[in-house]
Amino acid sequence: MWDESFEQLLRKQIPLLEPNEELTAELSLRDFGLDSMGMVSLLSSLEDTYGVRFVDDALDTENFATPGTLWKTLEAMR
Repeated sequence: MWDESFEQLLRKQIPLLEPNEELTAELSLRDFGLDSMGMVSLLSSLEDTYGVRFVDDALDTENFATPGTLWKTLEAMR
């Protein structure tokens, strides 16, 4: 579904997901440790890596609920 860079950036911000655990599209990022500081860091990393800018409507916390919703938002901006 997503590329390796996306998964690596995401895994850095969800400390409760073990390295050998699968990152699924439905995984609750908040439940696995993504907090507000992590969200800001992830946002910055995604913008730098993919050459996009998250505009106001894309900054909705619902877009950061799961890897699937975040990837869909990122893809729409690319």
